[in-house]
Amino acid sequence: GMARADTNNTIDLLKTIASRGITMVVIEHDMHVVFSLADKISVLAQGHVIAEGAPNDIKGDPRVQEAYLGGAEI
Repeated sequence: GMARADTNNTIDLLKTIASRGITMVVIEHDMHVVFSLADKISVLAQGHVIAEGAPNDIKGDPRVQEAYLGGAEI
């Protein structure tokens, strides 16, 4: 993984690109990054989409919490 400062710099760069109206597809496991960048999130578990929606919807989705956090909230 990257150092937190490098991660934050990358987030800032991607936000700058997005502000220019450029669409991006980002595949990322660091939820800090995902929730910082995404307008829409698709969550996969074992090759299947288990949830799609806005970051706040994904944070509270019990299927996502169970699949990735053993039921703990994000």
